[in-house]
Amino acid sequence: MFKFVATALFAASLAVAYVTPAVAEEPIVIKFSHVVTDDTPKGKGARLFQKLVQERLAGQVKVEVYPNSTLYGDAEELDALQRNEVQMLAPSVSKFDQYTKQLEIFDMPFLFDDLEAVKRFEKRDKSRELLGSMASHGIYGLAFWNNGMKQLSANRELRKPTDARGLAFRIQASNLLEDQFKQVGASALKLPFSQSFKALQSGQVQGTENTWSNLYSQKLNTVQPYITESNHGVLVYMLISNSKFWNALPFGVRTQLEQISDEVTQFVNKEAEAINSKDRESILGSGTSKLVTLSPSERQAWRESMQPLIQKYEPEIGADVIRAAQLVNR
Repeated sequence: MFKFVATALFAASLAVAYVTPAVAEEPIVIKFSHVVTDDTPKGKGARLFQKLVQERLAGQVKVEVYPNSTLYGDAEELDALQRNEVQMLAPSVSKFDQYTKQLEIFDMPFLFDDLEAVKRFEKRDKSRELLGSMASHGIYGLAFWNNGMKQLSANRELRKPTDARGLAFRIQASNLLEDQFKQVGASALKLPFSQSFKALQSGQVQGTENTWSNLYSQKLNTVQPYITESNHGVLVYMLISNSKFWNALPFGVRTQLEQISDEVTQFVNKEAEAINSKDRESILGSGTSKLVTLSPSERQAWRESMQPLIQKYEPEIGADVIRAAQLVNR
């Protein structure tokens, strides 16, 4: 009798074990913070990354997106990443000045002829090496996200380099960008992106540089009566993670996340071109800003005014990196 009861209890326990699911482990949480709105190329890229991870890694990885500086702003986000308080960011490469000087290649004015040249450069081995240039600081580079060519805006027409003399421009935290404006007799103020509108509206600065999509999404065109279509530089973001966090991920999970990252990168770069084109037309159609179109000779004058920066920054960027960038122009 005892044997029968024991056997029955054992069988029952097996049945319970079979039908009762094991307690699932908590999913890995990736906090993805950025400083722009959801409707920008970067914002859309972050949301697509979140969506694809949910579709393919549900229960294993959960992505939380914090747009428009709702979690961390420009000044805090990299420190937060290194403390692993956020796990993914996509800052402008201008933000990495304290970790590596090589990425200043993307800030060099009039170095790339156009966005197609930038895209060619990003496919070269030298560009791929730049993704790993901050490994010693615990920053893992995944991909370059483009947000198009930068335009100059101000409270007066900027047609000749001398037209910028005496103006103050809001810039990202980049010494090279500061020197860019010094070359034309202007000054520069390093401010977080979220403070750009207020600084322009109040007259703290009288001009800035940015892509069409950022000008429009932050309504900067409403406080900038003139926009010069200079295409003088490129705004590039780097999708990054905390190195220890990323390398500690299970191999299968990390592989899938890298595949998703590649897919999202293609989407972001294509979307950026479409959004910049659309937002350019929206700004011009709004009548808030007058478009200043440079003639070939006027553009050449701007280019020549910036040439000394190549020689000045070559020692820290690297002659090999600059040469690789120059070779992609046609």
